[in-house]
Amino acid sequence: MRVAVVAGPDAGHAIPAIALARRLAAAGDDVVVFTGEPWQRRWHRRTAGDERVSLVVLPGLDRTGGDDTDAGARLSVRAAQMATDLLGPLAAQHVDLVVGDVITVCGGWAAEALGLPWVELSPHPLYEPSRALPPIGSGLAPGNGLRGRARDAIMRTLTARSRAEGERQRGAARTAIGLPADAPGPAARLIATLPVLEVPRPDWPAHAHLVGPLLWEPTDTVFTPPAGDGPLVVVAPSTAATGVPDLGQTVLTALDPALTGVPLRVVVSALDVAVDTLPSWAVAGTARQDRVLAEASLVVCGGGHGMLAKSLAAGVPVVAVPGGGDQWELANRVRRAGVGACVRPPDVTAVRAACLDVLGDARVAAAARQAAAGVYDVDDPVAVCHAAAGASRRD
Repeated sequence: MRVAVVAGPDAGHAIPAIALARRLAAAGDDVVVFTGEPWQRRWHRRTAGDERVSLVVLPGLDRTGGDDTDAGARLSVRAAQMATDLLGPLAAQHVDLVVGDVITVCGGWAAEALGLPWVELSPHPLYEPSRALPPIGSGLAPGNGLRGRARDAIMRTLTARSRAEGERQRGAARTAIGLPADAPGPAARLIATLPVLEVPRPDWPAHAHLVGPLLWEPTDTVFTPPAGDGPLVVVAPSTAATGVPDLGQTVLTALDPALTGVPLRVVVSALDVAVDTLPSWAVAGTARQDRVLAEASLVVCGGGHGMLAKSLAAGVPVVAVPGGGDQWELANRVRRAGVGACVRPPDVTAVRAACLDVLGDARVAAAARQAAAGVYDVDDPVAVCHAAAGASRRD
């Protein structure tokens, strides 16, 4: 089977797309990944099957959506423009299936316009609204009792209007490029997260499959952690524009052994490292996170799904220091699951206290190890993709 995977250039979306492509290639499929140009430079073929994966530039990434002052309208228009740009390059690949990232909607729209079956990839928990949950992004647990359920219902009502307006804008953009206003949706959805980060809901979509995190290391370099036998802390600042700025430096200040009284060792891991002069007990750079996580006792990160999932899949507890976007939602899920802590705002004293509390609590470490076992209780994303393509052929 030949598959196209479409995802934007943000690391939290491009990396899971490439990871899925490698899984498909290992199963014997040929895969082309449409994404941002920097990932072509970072792409390294390491294992058998990787030669079946090629990366090409996703056209239209420079589109702006026009001059509309409404952000929602601009996003919908931009998606339509990018879908139009993608039609020719996608048709030229002669694929049997398209996998479109959940926010890179041009992939699904282009597939629909070409009459191709497609699957949606969500590199995070399912963020669709539910009749039993507060609105996603609030960070709140589902309400209990009459008052709690009433709170959630009121919040859902308050957000319903903006959601309806977004759907109207999306429908107008679709009709402008010849698609029906009401999108039929994907044949299946891949929800690429750990069970511990998902929230149970009574209205889980029948075609949504929890498949576990999709992880890929964009480098072969390996960290050499600082010398010593103290606990190893991995600091991973957010790759998102909405992440907390200067997180690396904040954590280095917070974890100074002279202040904590604990001989901590720190690895600052990022695609683009920006910290001041490093002390002897810290190193910083771009290297394989999976290798250093195998030795880590704690991860401090911005709360983005990619690093949270990678840390918990390795059984390492987390202190999340969330910025914007979905980071607040995810950080609170970490806290409620007992696999780490949430710190906001990013005050040095609060970060230090949270790190020492988590490092000193054996129950949190045990909960993180239990969360890691969740990778065995998920569906196979390759099987879901193959089933979607097969169902289309039968139709």
